Amino acid sequence: MSSKSSGSSKSSKVQFVNVTTEDEGQRVDNFLMRFLRKAPKTLVYRIIRKGEVRVNKGRVKAQTRLVAGDVVRIPPVELPESKVVVESDIPHSQLQRIEENIIYEDNDLMVVNKPSGVAVHGGSGVNWGLIEVVRILRPLAKRLELVHRIDRDTSGCLLIAKKASVLKDLQQQVRENKFDKRYLAIVTGRWPKRKTKVDLPLRKDRPKEGGWHVVVAQDGKPSVSYFTVERHLQDCDLVSVKLETGRTHQIRVHALAQGCPLVGDDKYGDRELNKRFRPMGMKRLALHAQFLGFTHPVTKEWMQMEAPLWPDFEKIIETLALP
Repeated sequence: MSSKSSGSSKSSKVQFVNVTTEDEGQRVDNFLMRFLRKAPKTLVYRIIRKGEVRVNKGRVKAQTRLVAGDVVRIPPVELPESKVVVESDIPHSQLQRIEENIIYEDNDLMVVNKPSGVAVHGGSGVNWGLIEVVRILRPLAKRLELVHRIDRDTSGCLLIAKKASVLKDLQQQVRENKFDKRYLAIVTGRWPKRKTKVDLPLRKDRPKEGGWHVVVAQDGKPSVSYFTVERHLQDCDLVSVKLETGRTHQIRVHALAQGCPLVGDDKYGDRELNKRFRPMGMKRLALHAQFLGFTHPVTKEWMQMEAPLWPDFEKIIETLALP
């Protein structure tokens, strides 16, 4: 699609895309987000919900899995100005920071220790994200795709596939809960004694005032987290969290439900309490994806990745350490 100097562009006609074996097993929403790179997520979900996206002439849901040979109908959509992110769009310091925090890389995949405050991809007011940075850092790679996502404010392990076959295998592992995902978090107050498993369904709501919010609800999606207190700190606890499911904001809302919101959480936490931690150097969400385990799609070796804590996270632990 040709780019314009300003405004938005509209695909001139309906497109029919054949699903190949490389994309088999992918969800419809993820397929569209890759195909319509500049389309906001809200637009993608809207055209699916309204039935404008069809697979083999039938209506589908966002979570519908595609199979090789499917024909996906994509309607004409209004897209933001098509602008390719180039090296000059991203500060050199950011490029260098990401390069220095690639903790593993081979011909098939890479693992990055994502900094807090960096989105995983551009869009919705964000000019660029980590995946755009990686594509600039590795210009010879034919395909670089996110295997999973973590919140913009969360730091830590992020897995990127370099090949379609690798992406397909790893996303299958994600669907089958074969990933070992463990986080480190600082929660306010004292975590309830003997409370290790939090099994509460979560639902994403859209309040009248705009935006969206995740809440505990009986009609929500099954969500299970396992919390372990690693260390008592001043007026808070350092906890490790192992995820059985990976819902949006799962750790943050599960912790809130126990009366222990995360330090630095400006969406679900205590804003007045958070102000106490800013002078100590913790000006962001105290959540770090510390460990990520998966089976390498090519070598079949079990890979256990560890993302070192960022300096601000280490400092707050030292500052709040009990005598």
